[in-house]
Amino acid sequence: MKTVGVLALQGDFEAHRKALERAGARAVEVRTAEELEACDGIILPGGESTTMLKLLDIEGLTEPLKRFGERKPIYGTCAGAILLARDVSNPPQASLNLMDIGVERNGYGRQIDSSIARIATEGAGEIEAVFIRAPIIRRVGDGVRVVASYRGDPVWVEQGRHMVTTFHPELSGGGEIHRRFVERL
Repeated sequence: MKTVGVLALQGDFEAHRKALERAGARAVEVRTAEELEACDGIILPGGESTTMLKLLDIEGLTEPLKRFGERKPIYGTCAGAILLARDVSNPPQASLNLMDIGVERNGYGRQIDSSIARIATEGAGEIEAVFIRAPIIRRVGDGVRVVASYRGDPVWVEQGRHMVTTFHPELSGGGEIHRRFVERL
């Protein structure tokens, strides 16, 4: 059984842990570099990306997470997608630069503009997507595969070992996306 970490500094890491267990993985919460190294892959949950970057620095996890991503799969949801992106706007900020995508923070608007939609995916059928102050993927580079789009913008992409969604699949209960990530390990 593969061990998948969930970065447990901020965000709904508990919902991701439960979704991973339903997908057949051993899920662990990650707060240290030592816990990270024991994982076959990791999920970066939603939350507030600027705060997450500060917490990663405080906990000494920024560089270990970058090195981890050079060898093992990372899946980022919402703020996690922002952290994995090469380019971040609205406003510009640092990132882990592990995927060749450009994202706009809070691209759909403020909290009041959050929504739930049914979206068609490549290979996973139609799924429920929960958008909460979601970023928009504005640019995808070479080698980035778009799995699903919403309103004409990519919302689920994969590149190499990594994947991101700009929505929160841990809140919909379908499990397709977590299973797909576990299968990548």
